[in-house]
Formats: sequence, C-alpha cells, structure tokens
Amino acid sequence: MNKGINTDMSKRRVVITGYGMVTPLGRNTEETFGKASHGLSGIDYIKGFETRGLPCQVGGEIDNLWIEELQHPGAQRLNAYTSRGLRLMMAATREAAERASLAGIADRGRIGVALGSHGDNPAVDDIALLHRFYDGKGNWDMPGLMRAGGYSALNFFRRKPDAATSLLSMLYDCKGPNLSFVSACSAGAQAIGEAYRIIKEGSSDVMVAGGCEATLNFTGFIGFVLIKALVEKYATPQKASRPFDRKRNGFVMSEGAGSVVLEDLEHARARGIPILGEILGYGDSADAYRITDTHPKGEGAILAMRGALDDAGLGIEDIDYINAHGTSTIQNDLTETRAITAVFGDRAKKVPISSNKSMIGHTIAAAGAIECILTLEGMHRSILLPTINHEFSDPKCDLDYIPNEARMQVCRKALSNSFGFGGQNACLCIGQFEG
Repeated sequence: MNKGINTDMSKRRVVITGYGMVTPLGRNTEETFGKASHGLSGIDYIKGFETRGLPCQVGGEIDNLWIEELQHPGAQRLNAYTSRGLRLMMAATREAAERASLAGIADRGRIGVALGSHGDNPAVDDIALLHRFYDGKGNWDMPGLMRAGGYSALNFFRRKPDAATSLLSMLYDCKGPNLSFVSACSAGAQAIGEAYRIIKEGSSDVMVAGGCEATLNFTGFIGFVLIKALVEKYATPQKASRPFDRKRNGFVMSEGAGSVVLEDLEHARARGIPILGEILGYGDSADAYRITDTHPKGEGAILAMRGALDDAGLGIEDIDYINAHGTSTIQNDLTETRAITAVFGDRAKKVPISSNKSMIGHTIAAAGAIECILTLEGMHRSILLPTINHEFSDPKCDLDYIPNEARMQVCRKALSNSFGFGGQNACLCIGQFEG
C-alpha cells in the first residue's frame, strides 16, 4: 500500500484525471463535443454491410482510417487478437492515458481495468466458411479447419468479451483488478461505477474504466431488426434518432468507445496531476421484469437514480442536469420520463435533460462511458448539449429536454443514466471537482 493514501472507504474520494473517446461524430473528445454542441449528427446510411431489403438502413459508423490513425504504437503486436471494438477502446484510452500521465505511475499493481464490452459478432463470411468444413451428416473436416486458409482460432479471442480487459491491461501494464461487464446498454456506466467502488474500498488507486462497442455488422444488426427495436421511419439518416419526440419509432445502432481514468484523490494530488472532475455516487439495479422490456413504471431506473443520489449524499435540489439514456424508442423515453418524475417530483420539469444519442446514436456498451465524458466536458465549458430532432411534442414526455440547440448554463453536479436492454440499470452522479 502506498504511504499517505487514504484507505477509509467512507473518506476516499474518486476523481477523474483523464478521459478520451471515439464516436461517429469525432476521433476524440474535442471533436465529438464540438460537433455535438452545434447539434450535428453522426448518423448516416450504413456502408459496412449490405442493407438492401432491411427496414432500417442507418447507423453510426466510424471510419476505418480513424482507427488506423489513432492506433497505439504498441498495439500492433496485439492486433491479431483484438476485436474492432477493442481497437476503438485502445484509441480512446490512449487519449485518456496521455491526459492522466498514466505511464508515470510507478506501482502498476495498483492500476486496474474495468471494461464494458461484448466482443465481436461473427461475420457472415466467417459463418459461411465454417460450413464449408461440415458435411451435413455430423462430420467435421478438422484437418481442413486447422490448415492455413482454414478457420482462424484467433476469432475465438476476438469474440470473447473478457479478452478485451486482458489485452487492454497488457497494453497499458495495468496489473491490478481486471473486470469485464457484459450488461448491454449499461455496461460502460457499470464499469465506471464498479471501478469507482474498487477505489473507494482501497483495492486500487487508479482504474482505467469505460466501454466499447463495434457490433454494427449484419449478425449484430439483424437481431435488433427482428425484434423491431431499430428505427424504421425517417426522412433522412440524420433525422432518424429523435429521443422524447412524438414521432420517435426506434433507436439507431452505432459504434464507439469511451475511456476514463479514475483515481484516488490523494494519489492524484501526490503526483500533481490536474483533476478533471469527480465521481460523487453510483447506483445500480435490475428491473427483474422482462428480457426485452424495461419495467413500464421505471422501477429499476428509479432505484438506480436514488441509489446514486444516496451514495453521493445529495438531494434532488443539488442536481443541475440529467444526461438521459434517451434511446428514441417509444417505451424507453416514456419510462425514463416517468422515472425522472418519480425521483424529482415537482422539480422534474425544472431540471434540464438531454440525450446524446440524438446525435451519436446508441453505442450500446460504450454509451454510458461516452455520455459520462460528454457530461464532464459540458461542465468544463458550461454547455448543456441538446436533444436534436425534437420537433413534435409528446404530451407524455413533458420535461425540459433541451430541444435542438445547446444551452449555455453552469452545471456543477449531474446524473448520467444508462438503462440496459433486459433491465440492467446504472446511474452515475458526476461533479465538478471542488477541493
């Protein structure tokens, strides 16, 4: 244990010393936030696979050239094992680690990794290739599978969600706690929340935490098409994601990554690193309802938000802004509105709320991490990002969703909501650092 580092869970404060992201809007935090503050959209027609005949043909893709441009110099040796999502996470973590001077920390055993990730989905070509080695009568051509030009065993690693945390820890020499989260849309926020708890309890001094997602291929996309979760009616791709709008009709699937460096306050002070913000509290819950639906009354969401406030020791009057989950589905946006109203009561209509997914789409496991970072960046600039495409008022969604244009407003404390498919919920309470 480092001398002088506070191990009392009730007193340890967890601050943020670095963050980075890659999204359909930009290669880094600066670029993404700059475009989002102007209400721009990163959604377009999908180019990565054939969508003709599908009811949804839009998504938030990231340019392959960005991934090559942002690659960590030491990552090439790991490329054969890495999923596309992990390569995005490595790029986001490169930005976060450089800002936090992560390489300068001597005790690598006190640095951990917590990551929300779902690994790669198999490509259609890979599935077709496998079937070439099967005769339909129960016999596999194992010599053929194993020879050069057969089926690569490296696909196994790229599809294992837990491999991502191992590879990320290898790249950044993080020898502390190593956790993988596979909890749908709440995974990135849960990774940050659980990393916060690990530092609070004294098991680590620093954690690299966040989420990544790059399952925007046919096999990843078609499942959401079949359950009719994706948007099917839109005038243009840029208008497709419209959280809390009366004409919303499904979410837009995207890819991206967000990474934060969390650190014990005294540890950060001892090495003289600038402090960018603070995780004040964390709440998590399960709806325990249905695998394909959130609870219609938002019971799990209510538990998560109240849990974050209680953990932070704050009341509803302390919250200046809510970064909503806001997926643009009929059910989620109504349920989240009900949950916010239940938690905030009469104050619900006075708290500014917005959904970054209106511009970025839904990055699934990366969403909670990206939205946490955008909330922090907004605090620094006193800018509340807008909910774009909010054109038709829904009488059932009657809160202040910061429609269409960013708002210049001081924000000191905020909630960031992530409510996962199947009822896995996480809420982060984020604050400006106050020494």
